[in-house]
Amino acid sequence: MTWPAVLPDVAAAPPGARVAFIGAGPGAADLITVRGAQRLAQAEVVLFDALTDPALQRLAPQARWLDVGKRGFGHATGQAAINALLVQAAQAHARVVRLKGGDPSVFGRLEEEMAALQQAGVAFEVVPGVSAALAAAAGTQRPLTRRGAGRSVSLTTAMTHLGTLQATRTADTEVFYMAGRQLGALAAHLMEAGWPGTTPAYVVSRAGWPDALTTDHTVATLADATAPHADRPAVVTVGAGARPVAGPATVQDP
Repeated sequence: MTWPAVLPDVAAAPPGARVAFIGAGPGAADLITVRGAQRLAQAEVVLFDALTDPALQRLAPQARWLDVGKRGFGHATGQAAINALLVQAAQAHARVVRLKGGDPSVFGRLEEEMAALQQAGVAFEVVPGVSAALAAAAGTQRPLTRRGAGRSVSLTTAMTHLGTLQATRTADTEVFYMAGRQLGALAAHLMEAGWPGTTPAYVVSRAGWPDALTTDHTVATLADATAPHADRPAVVTVGAGARPVAGPATVQDP
């Protein structure tokens, strides 16, 4: 990857920061922020998640790359082990990167890892990234918010830490993460939460990647998306933000 010469200077890391939590974005390597790429280029050690693009390793060929990813229904590195490894790396190296898919603060267990560093007296910074909900909206050209009809957005993990399914109706548009294998059950929970079965919904798997797949549904027919999105990380968007843009653009007063 190369970056245009016209890019602005990137802000320096906070004084004493030894760890940078970086959001790699939801898919392809070029969705990382300029600041994230700059911090990555300075890294000595990189602890990376399962859904980050391997092409990002070209930005830090000098670093030692350690796979600490979690994979649904498959291999997963325990959180306690990740915390300990992060502290050890920071105590031995001046520049450590914790590379997370999407944005570090959105379902990324950021709090637990920051707490481990705080307890060890290690300074850090957080570099935001593009979350899958935003990539899904951009890739399908559907605004998450809409004047007069979609004034609020909720990001929800469909699966709780206890392994149970949850669904809500707290916003005009709801985006559910980690629901790909539970779409039929999610549909039932959504209707129990008050969403009519005719409410528009769509599913995007591998949002932000060249092979992203989008299928359109209603809440009642969400189960139909199970087969095409099987074994692919997916987000489900329900409500006002799920409607495709249709018809000529109109100008509205504020």
